[in-house]
Amino acid sequence: MSKERGLLAKIQKKTATVAVLGLGYVGHSVVQRFAEVGFSVLGLDVDENKVATLKQADVGTWSGKKGAIGSIRYSTDFSLLKKADAAIICVPTPLSKTRDPDLSFVIDAARVIVEHLKAGQLIVLESTTYPGTTRELLLPVFEETGLKVGRDFFLGYSPERIDPGNPTYHLGNTPKVVAGVTDSCLNLIRELYSKIVDRVVPVSSTDSAEVVKLLENIFRSVNIALVNEFAMMCDRLGLDVWEVIEAATSKPFGFMPFFPGPGLGGHCIPVDPQYLSWKLKHLSYKARFVELADQINREMPHFVVDKVVEALNGKRKSVNGSKILVLGVSYKKDTSDVRESPALDVMELLLRKGGDVSYHDPYVRDLVCDGRALSSGPMDSGSLAGYDAVVILADHGSFNPRKIVDAARLVIDARNLTRGIKSDNIVRL
Repeated sequence: MSKERGLLAKIQKKTATVAVLGLGYVGHSVVQRFAEVGFSVLGLDVDENKVATLKQADVGTWSGKKGAIGSIRYSTDFSLLKKADAAIICVPTPLSKTRDPDLSFVIDAARVIVEHLKAGQLIVLESTTYPGTTRELLLPVFEETGLKVGRDFFLGYSPERIDPGNPTYHLGNTPKVVAGVTDSCLNLIRELYSKIVDRVVPVSSTDSAEVVKLLENIFRSVNIALVNEFAMMCDRLGLDVWEVIEAATSKPFGFMPFFPGPGLGGHCIPVDPQYLSWKLKHLSYKARFVELADQINREMPHFVVDKVVEALNGKRKSVNGSKILVLGVSYKKDTSDVRESPALDVMELLLRKGGDVSYHDPYVRDLVCDGRALSSGPMDSGSLAGYDAVVILADHGSFNPRKIVDAARLVIDARNLTRGIKSDNIVRL
């Protein structure tokens, strides 16, 4: 029996052992999903504290779900890869200080797999990256062993599409794009992911699959930049951007609403488009829309701070010395994720202007901003009244806009949480 047929049979019977390298939000979700449908899963990470936390957190969660028959083993021992039939790489791919792609985590993961690579293994990269990474960077690393792709081992790419906090779409019901370096690689990857998602979408090459994820997030980045710049235009025109967007949304065709905010956050949209821009620079092409969108979105924290300055001036106050409460520091509603959160940029700018800045977020207990350790403080009528300005940067569902407006002296709302409320003390984006 060929190695491809042998591995295919194990995947179909769910007797294959799946290893996931990297236990962040994506990796942890992948681990849980494979276990839920019946696979034995190894969750591997270099962070001992993270592994220890997940060992405790997953007790009684995934294993308590009806029909869950798989198993999970979390570890920092990467020699366990010898037991794996499939290895899925879910490590971070950040930008460097010069905003160039940093693939060091991906390369490190590949090197670790190579140390324990055995004939017949399937390796899949899920980390977001630029086109050519799987074929140009990973493939040579694995073929250094003398094994041949498509015959002795199998390699492919499948971009993650997990949306934290989304109540409708999750890993299981979100279509999964897959690609393989060879036809046999694609065949195995398609079969593997068909066990955990409702629909698998194969594409012709790993380069195409890598660009799919970039296009998805460039689409969002560009459209958010458009509506952010439109918000600045409406500010100059003295118009309510939220009213204009709501009215435009009434058109049943040819318009899709996007909404302005204090900037872009999260691990994808602020970062991923820069991967394509970087790649194209090496091909003597400038990704103009991508770079302009990035520029506009990175200006938004400054625009919000300008609104705070203007609003305080209207109350005959300066930012310097004013007590300012930021409501919501995560980048997204009802999550604890502060990666690339524009709220941190807004807070840092206000601190550097001399503001006495505090924050409240039910999902984020502690954080460091501008080198200062801060903790989430109280938010009640008494405490709100003690601040010169309250700045809403995340529209968490637990926030009661009516109570906030009634208690606060001044509200600067960057998320339209206070829509429908009329008050002279509200300044909206």
